[in-house]
Amino acid sequence: MIIVTGAAGFIGSCLISRLNTDQFNYIIAVDDFSDEAKNRNLEGKKIKERVHRDDFFNWLDANHEEVEFVFHMGARTDTTEFDWAVFERLNLCYSKKVWQKCHAYQIPLIYASSAATYGMGELGYDDSEAVIPNLKPLNPYGYSKNEFDKWTLEQTEKPFFWAGLKFFNVYGPNEYHKGRMASVIFHAFHQIRDTSAMRLFRSHHPDFPDGGQMRDFVYVKDLVEVCMFLMHSRRHSGIYNLGSGKARTFMDLALSTFRSLGKEPHIEFIDTPADIRDKYQYYTQANMGKLRSIGYEKPFHSLEDGITDYVTNYLLPGTHY
Repeated sequence: MIIVTGAAGFIGSCLISRLNTDQFNYIIAVDDFSDEAKNRNLEGKKIKERVHRDDFFNWLDANHEEVEFVFHMGARTDTTEFDWAVFERLNLCYSKKVWQKCHAYQIPLIYASSAATYGMGELGYDDSEAVIPNLKPLNPYGYSKNEFDKWTLEQTEKPFFWAGLKFFNVYGPNEYHKGRMASVIFHAFHQIRDTSAMRLFRSHHPDFPDGGQMRDFVYVKDLVEVCMFLMHSRRHSGIYNLGSGKARTFMDLALSTFRSLGKEPHIEFIDTPADIRDKYQYYTQANMGKLRSIGYEKPFHSLEDGITDYVTNYLLPGTHY
């Protein structure tokens, strides 16, 4: 059996769909299951059992001999939450216990880290583990993810295979429940569909034109393909970037969304709010050389192809993956 924590969430539910595609149907879904909007992400999926996250460790103690793999995707991901106690409990302490159980029972583990660990990118976006202790995340969410990455690298007792994945700007189906924390593509779709126009932040940096701010946007379907590859290979433990490897502008994103909706582009620029302006990132791009070096060869969706698939096959009909 395969365990997926954060199973009802955006990435966890997409991962379960991908596992089901390859006939991995003995899935143990771990979450709190209190959000009905999130639970819709699990409709139609083949799941053996649902386990509340608070009951998970007792469940694992009783059933570990049947477990083949753990995907720990569960986390508090709200970058606007500043109560450190929330992140310490859900992202740090809980993850440490997952790690310790996987070591004790020798279960391979993949866990979700984040590109938020890179902060303003002062040290670049290379996934060298030597850099991790020196990174300066901008918020408690990023700090919690980096603290766990640091902790894993200090451990002498480890699962026989483990990988931490630094997700960049992930977008795609099953993020309907995320509200303001949903991807820019999700919000662009609704703005353009409802108003035939879109607002973008004006640039306050001399090196970037309005709409020229750049991010590494990665389609969730590419992310779960990497998870499948690592599950099957179970070699080369470590911490890896998981982006597209190609920074694209917000203007590219907006124009592609207009095109996918068959609408002429109408873009308005508004000032970046003053309270976030000094921490606003103008450029992120994952160095994907490390993942490629261990044999991952599949191409990633271009931003245009990813947006077209997302808008056409999921957002317009309101369906899930």
